[in-house]
This record gives sequence, C-alpha cells and structure tokens, in this order.
Amino acid sequence: MSLLIGDIVALAALTVPRQAAATLGDDALTFAELDVAADRTANALAGLGVGAGDVVLWCAAPTLRVLDVFVACARLGAVFAPLNPALPVHERDAVREYLDPRLVLSDREFGAPVVHHATLRNGSGVFERRAVDDSAPHIVYLTSGSTGTPKGALVSHRASWLRAAPGGGTFTSGLRGPGGVVCTFPLYHYGGWHYVMEAWQHRTAVHLVRRADAASVIDVVQHRRPSALYCIPAVWERLLDREHRTADLRSLLHADTGTSSVALDLVERIKARLPGTTTTILYGSTEAGRMAALHDWELTARPGSVGRAATPNALWLAPDGEVCVTGPAVMNGYLGAAALTGEYRSGDLGHLDADGYLYLTGRTREVIRTGGESVGPAEVEHALRDLPGVLDVAVVGLPDPQWGEVVCAVFVLPADCPAPTVAQVRSHVDGRLAGFKVPRRIATTASIPRTPATGQIQRSRLRDLLTG
Repeated sequence: MSLLIGDIVALAALTVPRQAAATLGDDALTFAELDVAADRTANALAGLGVGAGDVVLWCAAPTLRVLDVFVACARLGAVFAPLNPALPVHERDAVREYLDPRLVLSDREFGAPVVHHATLRNGSGVFERRAVDDSAPHIVYLTSGSTGTPKGALVSHRASWLRAAPGGGTFTSGLRGPGGVVCTFPLYHYGGWHYVMEAWQHRTAVHLVRRADAASVIDVVQHRRPSALYCIPAVWERLLDREHRTADLRSLLHADTGTSSVALDLVERIKARLPGTTTTILYGSTEAGRMAALHDWELTARPGSVGRAATPNALWLAPDGEVCVTGPAVMNGYLGAAALTGEYRSGDLGHLDADGYLYLTGRTREVIRTGGESVGPAEVEHALRDLPGVLDVAVVGLPDPQWGEVVCAVFVLPADCPAPTVAQVRSHVDGRLAGFKVPRRIATTASIPRTPATGQIQRSRLRDLLTG
C-alpha cells in the first residue's frame, strides 16, 4: 500500500467522520467536512490546470481554508508550497520566480497576478482518485539558505507519512488523551505541517493559533482542552511568566519542547507548572524530520542532550563532528538541485556519549576559531545559562587581531542587574569548559535576535550588531 498524505484524511473520515480535524479560533472542521472540501478543491484546482508535479504556491493569513488546499494538492499529485505572508513583496516575487508555480493562491500582493484564495471556487463533489507515487514530493518548504536566496526542501508523501506516523512521530510512546494537539508553529513552516499531519495520523484535532504568544496559546488550551502542546523554549518562557501562573492548563498531558539543546532549568519549571505531564525534547530539521529525541524518563540523567537517534532514520557524526542522517524520512532534495542520495549533512556539530546520546555544540558555519582552536557556541551557552540573573544568552565569535576570533558572550539581563565581568564568567564555568572556550568579551543587549518560527539564534545578525 502506498503511503499518501491525501489518504490520511480519507481514512479518518471513514472511521471518525464527526471528530474535529482542525480548529482556528471559533472555527472548526470535522474529518468528514475536510474530506469533502478537499475533493471539491481538488476538482477546482484541476479545472485551473493544476496536475501532477505542478507547484501550487499558498501565501495568506491563517485560515482553515489552507487545509483543504493542502489535501487537495496531495490528491492531485501536485506540490504544495506554503510561503510566509509577512515577507515583503520583492521576497515573495523572488520565491515565485524560484518555484515557477502553476498557480498562486494568496491574499497578498505579488508582482504578477494571483488568484485570491478566498475566491477559489469549489469544484464538483467526489474527486476521482488519481495514481500518485508516494516517493514524489507533496510539499516544498522554503528556507532562505546560507546566502539569503530562496531554497526549497522537497519532501515526499512517504517521508511525511513516516515522520508523522503513530509511534514514529513526536509522540513515540503514544498520544494520551482525546483533546488533540496545539500547533504553535505557523503553517509556512515544517513544524506546523508536521503537527497537522501527526494529529491527523492519530485521528484527532490540530488546534491552530494565529500567533504563538502566551495569550493566544493559553486561550486555545482553555477553550479546546487539548492533550498536547509543543513550544520552542522562547514560547515556554512566555507561558511560564508569573503573570500567567493562574491560567488553567490542566488538560495538558504532553508538554514538549526542543529544536536544539534545552536548559535543564526550563524543563524543571515546565514540570513544576504542569505536574503530571510528560516532556520530550525533540531535535529535527525540515530536511530530515525528527532526528533525535530525549524522552521524559531520560531528562534528568542526560541534561543538555537532545537524545538518541530517532526512527526511522539513522544518525551518526562525520569526522569533523557534523551530525549526519540517512533514512526514509529524509527529503528528496532541494528544488532545482540534484536529488539527495545517501546522507543528509545537517550543518549541526555535536558529540555522542558512550550510550549514543547526542549533545549539540554548534553549527559548522558558526564555529568560532580562536588561537587555532575550535569552539562550538551552543556548548558555551549551555554552561552560561544558569549564571545568576541571566534571562537569555548567545555566544558569537568576534574578530581579533591576536586570536583570529575571540569568544563573546552576549547576555540579556534584568534592568537592575549589572553585566557579569569576564572574571565572574570564568569562575562560573571553571571546570566545565576548557580555557580556550571561556568568553574573553562580554556584551549585553535588550533581546537576542532569533528566527520567528523556531527560535534559533541569528548569530550573523548578532555579530553584525556588535561589530557594526
């Protein structure tokens, strides 16, 4: 049997037709309603000339309508391409030129005409199923690439299906409770669509939010009573703020986090705020899906780790320490580039302990070269997070005529807290970091620049701010 994304909804509609498939604010959609809507939209798209292998670009504010378009594309064998609607016009046009889509559905301006998504008319009823190869891409996720130019990761039906399959996705020990899953990622990001497909694989609802702020997340938890919530550390910090300590989050049974290494104190605070929940730290990428997981029962024994390699992929380290992955959940390749064969090189650096647990130490292009030695920023950040008074921290390399680069720690501190001195930092990490890894410079900032969807530190931007 082929593993097709369009069939996930069809099978759910047969077994749990009245179960909610998705919510957004006060709007809700059952699996039966979504199945019918997807068929009608598939017929409408076919009438507009969309066929197998064609790209359909979607760029619009959050709406449940995106879901039937997504499923319709999968049933047609077309490639769905979600794009951040907040991008400026020139960037949207650059993506359009790169993707060369058959159709653009949007509520935003482009340099050329588009079909306004709200005016996409429904086609006739039942869609006549077409043969679709599950190794063919069903979605392309856009990234900026290292140079800022568009770069699209093509992910097949089979890879997405395996990434989100019960027991193989995020909830490896099973999704507990009937309330569904809150998705805090936007639906132009891999994380967003992963949680959509994983909720549907479990035949339960995905609860979408228009913004990943504390008020929006708390509102959906209190209104929809979900069982599971995944937030990047930055969003958890907002939820754990004192002003939200009385919010009713008791429906939650899973309180997960990740994308990179996670401070143990954050996990402890999640546990204190949500006793009885399980917390899994997840490490993955758009290109490979879930790459490693640290389960609830492993948290205290492996602080700083992102876990062991996650099925169905295999994980190992290249000689230079770069994390490499291979397996059936890895992407087909990047649009316009050669198909990916063999391993995917993640760009992350790390080390494995004797039991195979992965600890991330930095990025290949973020490695600090100081005095002939190499320093991974994430390792230094992990050692500095529990420095008294620190709200956030990032580590970058700054140019230095003597050392090539020096390690600089950039802190976010309370308004009444003085910056630590180099001597205080050195004392704090004594015995935990090699001498060449200890910061030689200290800086402070109001906030650490991070990517909006995943909370990754934008080191090049931070470096420019410090040296500009």
